[in-house]
Amino acid sequence: MIYVRNDSTNPHFNLASEEYVFNCMDRGEEYFLLWQNEPSIIIGKHQNTIEEINRDFVKENNIHVVRRLSGGGAVYHDLGNLNFTFIVKNQESSQFDFKKFTAPVIEALKKLDVDAEFNSRNDLAIEGKKFSGNAQYMKKDRLLHHGTLLFRSDLDNLVKALNVSDDKILSKSIKSVRSRVTNIYDYLHTAMTIDEFKELLLKLLFEEDTNMKEYTLTEQDIKEINRIMKERYSTWDWNYGKSPKFNIKKEKRFDYGKVETLIDVENGTIKSLRIYGDFFGNGDLTDIENKLVGYKYEETEIKGILESIDVQHYFSNISMEQLLSVLI
Repeated sequence: MIYVRNDSTNPHFNLASEEYVFNCMDRGEEYFLLWQNEPSIIIGKHQNTIEEINRDFVKENNIHVVRRLSGGGAVYHDLGNLNFTFIVKNQESSQFDFKKFTAPVIEALKKLDVDAEFNSRNDLAIEGKKFSGNAQYMKKDRLLHHGTLLFRSDLDNLVKALNVSDDKILSKSIKSVRSRVTNIYDYLHTAMTIDEFKELLLKLLFEEDTNMKEYTLTEQDIKEINRIMKERYSTWDWNYGKSPKFNIKKEKRFDYGKVETLIDVENGTIKSLRIYGDFFGNGDLTDIENKLVGYKYEETEIKGILESIDVQHYFSNISMEQLLSVLI
């Protein structure tokens, strides 16, 4: 494993760094990153940005909004939050395995006498309160797993910056987001700064890896990362995207995430379609969206098209029947 040191706190640069390491660095190696962002909201790949953020609060507080490559829900970052990334060879199936990469984090925290546990589909919790959300991105033989670690974040700002839909709150049987999130710092027996925690976590995670190496980004690396940042992570089209015209809107929350569809139907025919949500999955959703355009907005016809698609590839743990129920 190679530790890629990155001291930037610019979220646009940091997400571009992940993509650069994932796509451009030696594919025969595996990598680990620890990084921090200035106040920002990191949007899941398939989410409708406008619906996920409190626009007034974001604007007033100069909070960055950046979309990531992985699915899942929106998360709030600030300098009291630490992020970790594993980039490894992917020899498994297309199913997402969050426990494999969060288990070392749980074990490291237990060495600090912090009783952390895996909780729900992709969260880590202490005493039932979430302190870490995780997501994954797969491409060919590579897998990127990244997660947040709320160390000493401003939880009030976290709540104010994000729009959390009522259906998500009800599905988790909770009264508020603030009541179910917490900081690691509150459970430490010895006070420490986030920089001290970062170095200690790195040591605890890899204390048995005698081959662990450290890599510092070169000027050429940074040049390429800046190019990726400019072309993707700093663009309005990537981070927000255009909201399509629609006359039908359907949404449902399943055990493994919410799916929302915006459909424009004219004379009984699908003219355009967009799919949003905080689900996990591989592939480009435009494959499905484009495939349905031009067909009749009718259950039998849409079902026939979905039966020719590997729905699980695009929507992990969501069935064809469930997807159909959000389309028709």
